[in-house]
Amino acid sequence: MATLFISDLHLEPARPDITSQALEFLEDEARQAEALYILGDLFEAWVGDDDPEPEKRRVIAALRALRDAGLPLYFMHGNRDFLVGERFAAESGCTLLADPTVVELHGAPVILMHGDTLCTDDHEYQAFRAMVRNPAWQQAMLAKPLAERLALAKHLRETSAASMAGKSMEIMDVNQGAVEAAMRRHGVYTLLHGHTHRPAVHRFELDGREAVRIVLGDWYTQGSALSWDDDGFVLRTLPR
Repeated sequence: MATLFISDLHLEPARPDITSQALEFLEDEARQAEALYILGDLFEAWVGDDDPEPEKRRVIAALRALRDAGLPLYFMHGNRDFLVGERFAAESGCTLLADPTVVELHGAPVILMHGDTLCTDDHEYQAFRAMVRNPAWQQAMLAKPLAERLALAKHLRETSAASMAGKSMEIMDVNQGAVEAAMRRHGVYTLLHGHTHRPAVHRFELDGREAVRIVLGDWYTQGSALSWDDDGFVLRTLPR
């Protein structure tokens, strides 16, 4: 059986087509898997585990059904759903993963990341990330009423979109030096991440060894998933 990886679905009520495809994937292909890893940005925005929004609840219920059927589920925070907490984990059945995490996949060690920490040339974003990942900031955010949190999240998304419009694609992509540093730090030469929305398999030489960086795609116009079994990995697009 294959281990499955997805990221950057950016689920939100305004895009029911994405939610429908995600639910179909969870109810069909994922049920045949050995495990499912979600490497961040499952949701377009997550303002706290107490959000009762129906579309999010449908996805949580679908994940719970998978876990109840015996499928191991793993979730890594992204830059949009970094406030996912223990209540989500309990309700969905997902095990929360640190970023980065090293796992053994069919005999091969692999570094799993969301990918945003590799975009070190985007100094403005890295400063923002440091702020919102601060436990004190998160505690203050979660103490606000739900309506205020939703309004603030909307404002942050609008600000982010305006900021991205003025940046080059190169600045928002990963920094090769950061990729190589992560591999050296962990002694692992295969890295799998999302975030950049640029699905591809990059092969290069590092310290005399073959290194591989695999990038998952987003789900805006079609699905994207990686299947990994004893024969290796396959990065696929999933037509909508």
